[in-house]
Amino acid sequence: MNSFIQLRDVSKSYGQLKVVEGLNLGINEGEFLSLLGPSGSGKTTILMMLAGFEAATSGEILLDGKKINHLPPHRRGMGVVFQNYALFPHMSVAENVAFPLQMRNVPKAEIKAKVERALDRVRLRHLGDRRPTQLSGGQQQRVALTRALVFEPRVILMDEPLGALDKQLREEMQLEIRELHRRLGLTIVFVTHDQSEALTMSDRIAIFNHGKIAQIGSPSDVYDRPQNRFVSQFIGETNLLEGNVASRQPDGALSIRLEGGHEIRTKPPAEPVNGKAVVSLRPEAIKLFAEAPSADNVIDVKIDDVVYQGDHLRLHLDAGALKLVARAERGGPDWQPGATAKAAFRADACSVFPQ
Repeated sequence: MNSFIQLRDVSKSYGQLKVVEGLNLGINEGEFLSLLGPSGSGKTTILMMLAGFEAATSGEILLDGKKINHLPPHRRGMGVVFQNYALFPHMSVAENVAFPLQMRNVPKAEIKAKVERALDRVRLRHLGDRRPTQLSGGQQQRVALTRALVFEPRVILMDEPLGALDKQLREEMQLEIRELHRRLGLTIVFVTHDQSEALTMSDRIAIFNHGKIAQIGSPSDVYDRPQNRFVSQFIGETNLLEGNVASRQPDGALSIRLEGGHEIRTKPPAEPVNGKAVVSLRPEAIKLFAEAPSADNVIDVKIDDVVYQGDHLRLHLDAGALKLVARAERGGPDWQPGATAKAAFRADACSVFPQ
């Protein structure tokens, strides 16, 4: 089955600079897809090519099976929400929301009804006569979102739309956008460099590095099963442990001898690993015990530091040449700096890559 939105061999260059290279990406109808990556990885450029504000250097962009490369932005039927909201300061909230309908020559009586209904949806009808500068950041964001939704597009493109909000408001808007997505059945393409935001909101996440997809999958796929070192480092916190392959099991699982002499067992790697290896181990996968438990991997450690982080404790562990960070939920043992412990973790918590 063909995807609702398709990018086929899409590249974008500015002179000698290749921003996006040979991108093939399918987006399903009704899907919430986040494009996640560091600054300069090409994610905003991809969004601008979808919207029609940038032309692809090569390749095809299709919407519902029809090529749209040649179509101007207003004929693509996509709503766009920008980080800076891009509201017109000289217009009222209602006039801002009405603008896309006016551009599409919708009759005046119909515009008024659609605007009122759209503002009701985000609980802002009572502010329709105000100017954007008289609103809070969260209210401005809702107006920008309403303006993108008012002409009932099938696709919403969002370029870091929550970047200017404080943490609490940002988290509220994440849930609000996710609820709108589910209720209206929208297809949303969401650009962010905030990994927690992508994990919270998305059906799938495409992680970009230098204009190419490093990995695409569900939030649990990319977090729990990273396919390469870049992804394991970029999304979530991890311990990166370097060593050499010591032995290999019939099922592909490995024993890795780490620098400093510790040997650990890992799950089978996503790609062939010979010789030097890097193991990714999430802090929450490490459990501390006073006595040695039955586990795939157990390492004697000393607790260097305990950092209080509200809902959990961050533990800095010293095992000689090996340094680890673990995460412990509050309410467990009262670990203190200087104490010794057994750090245990399962082999299937260890993702291993070629160094």
